[in-house]
Parts: sequence; C-alpha cells; structure tokens
Amino acid sequence: MLKLDFHPAGRHFLQIPGPSPVPDRILRAMSCPTIDHRGPEFGALGLKVLEGIKKIFKTQQPVVIYPASGTGAWEAALSNTLSPGDHVLMYETGHFATLWKKMADNLGLKPEFLGLPGIEGWRRGVQPQMIEARLREDTQHAIKAVCVVHNETSTGVTSDIAAVRRAIDAAGHPALLLVDTISGLACADYRHDEWGVDVTVSGSQKGLMLPPGISFNAVSQKAIEAGKHAKLPRAFWDWAEIIEMNKSGYWPYTPNTNLLYGLSEALDMILGEGLDNVFARHDRLAEACRRAVRAWGLEIQCVDPSVYSPVLTGVMMPEGIDADAVRKVIYERFDMSLGTGLGKMKGRMFRIGHLGDCNDLTLMATLAGVEMGLQLAGVPIAASGLPAAMEFLMSQPNAPKLKAAA
Repeated sequence: MLKLDFHPAGRHFLQIPGPSPVPDRILRAMSCPTIDHRGPEFGALGLKVLEGIKKIFKTQQPVVIYPASGTGAWEAALSNTLSPGDHVLMYETGHFATLWKKMADNLGLKPEFLGLPGIEGWRRGVQPQMIEARLREDTQHAIKAVCVVHNETSTGVTSDIAAVRRAIDAAGHPALLLVDTISGLACADYRHDEWGVDVTVSGSQKGLMLPPGISFNAVSQKAIEAGKHAKLPRAFWDWAEIIEMNKSGYWPYTPNTNLLYGLSEALDMILGEGLDNVFARHDRLAEACRRAVRAWGLEIQCVDPSVYSPVLTGVMMPEGIDADAVRKVIYERFDMSLGTGLGKMKGRMFRIGHLGDCNDLTLMATLAGVEMGLQLAGVPIAASGLPAAMEFLMSQPNAPKLKAAA
C-alpha cells in the first residue's frame, strides 16, 4: 500500500525552472494572520508592494497585480488592449509562445505565427529582422500588436527585447509591444520603460521566489489608452478600476493578502541584494551549469550563446535516449525534480533550473545529482562535469554584497 505521508530525509531539490523554491523567510511572512483587506494596515502593504514591484520591472508606469497565474496575465494583456478579430503578430520561440498564441485564437483574435521553421525556431531567440520585414509589409497597419516571449521557459532562450522594439520603430509601425517575462523577471535584466514595452506579463513563481498565485501587467500609457477603445470582453481582468483603486493601496476585489505578504518580503530580499547583483548571480550560476553540460559532452538546447538564459539550461539527450526516463531515475534516486521537455522537445531534453533562491552549493548539489542520474540511466558522458563547474565558480567570486547600515 502506498504511504502518502512518506517524505525522504532532507529537502526535496526542486530544480525545475519554476515554480522555484520558496525561501523560509518568505514562507514565514506568508504565515502571518490575514488582515482586513479594507483596513489601514492593508492599504500600507498595498502601497509598498505596488511601489516596490515597479523597481523590478524598471518602470514608472502602473503595474497591475492579479490574484492569478501567469496565464491570467496573458489574457489580461490581450483583453485590455485588443478587439475581436484584431490581427496580432506573435513570434514562436517555444512551448509558451505557442500557448499564448492558442489563447489569442480562443479569444477571437487573428494571430499570425512568425518564426524559424521546425525545431530550429525553438533553439534560437526572436529574430527582430523578421518582425521588421513583416511590419513593413503591413502598410495598412492591420497588425495591432506584436507578442514575444522574453525568456522562453521551455527552451532556455532569452530574446533581445530592445532589438524587437528597434525593429518595430524601424518599420514605422504603431503596433503595441506585448512581452511575456514570466520566467525572466528578477532573474534577467528587464527594462519595461527603456525598451518601450506596452504590456509586460509576469508571475510570482519564478525569480520572485513565491508560490504561484500572483501575476502582473506592467502597462504603458499607450496601452492604457488602447484599453479605452478595446472591445474584447473583460470584467475581472479590466485594469482601469484596479489602477484607480491602487492609488490608495487597495483593490476592487478581495486580493490574495498572504501572498502579498510574501511579495513584500521577496521585494525586500531582491532589492536588498541589489538587482544588478541578482542578475550577476544568475549569469554566474548559469555559466557554471553550461560548463558542466559541455564537459559531459552533451548538447545545450539553445544553440546561440548570445541568448543563453540565466534562468535555466536545457540539456539535449543523445539520439535514442528518453530524457523523461533519465528524469525519472534522478527523481526516484535523489529526490530531485528537473523540468521536462515540452511540446516539440518532449522526451528529447530536460531542463535544469538555476533561478531564484539558488547559490553555488545549490547548483553543485544539483549537478552532482544530474551526473549520477545520467550514469545510472546509461547516458554516455565524456567526463565529469563537476570539476568544470567548480573551477568556474572558484575563479569567479560572488557579486559583492551590500553592507548593512551601521
């Protein structure tokens, strides 16, 4: 008989690219008693998190917080800015770009999927020149929005959003720019205002180190203006009333109070470390991981080093080896979860997450578990990857820590 209350000794290694491990400090914050969401204490909390989250998006514009997953924020971005039948240009970089396109279909939009053919498009980032060329063809400006994924969680590719903005501008096209950075936020540098993004979509369960349940829309004034004329049905997702009530720290519905406690603590942790230090830490751990993969003699899913993700590394399996079978061995023997291959990459690769509450020893333990699992599963490797990762980490010290005030 299966014992459902069995827990192996030690902590489970949750090394998928989100949801990421939730630090104890955030869990403790979330365990505080729930307060009145119309009372003065909550208003102060609301104002704090609404101001703090702007620093993470690097924006002076409103950031709308929904009690939902990132999928909800996808829908909010579309329904607040577009009308039934609107033509939307969406770029295919992987499984999540594909799901966003499916949502656009379901909402009654007319999405056009642009991208490189076959598997190749899932191993590279957005090609801005393709977007520019397509927009130049659209002389009647029928395309109302361009939708791209910043960090494609299914592939380990981080696209150049500033280059996408330049492509739209070079084409002289008025389309809105909608960006999904659900897995990129607070892991990879992201600049909502500077890059001219109109709606940025994100979620709580990746770099923000929270459980799933909060999603975000950072919105430009152009997007807010588009919302006044958009005709897609929206009620819960309508950001107009939310933005107005947020001015005093409240929401027009019951918000997820205890998750907002956690968000407040997460913001303290991230801003206390310093965003640049957070990005440097993620870049450093990602490079160490990739060096281990190369030492094993295995192929990295992303084939363009200029767009390697600092959030996760996709590891391709040799021909004839089922990546999910390897993942199963690692899970059963070492109590560690790795990300599965999704969509076109199902069974062909697994994903190592190195995001959020992660440090040198977290990564080294993860790589040791993967390496033992590869050998147990019969995957041929050229050499141990651990020395390569260790050498890099020892030669590249951590980002400087900020000194506490005296």
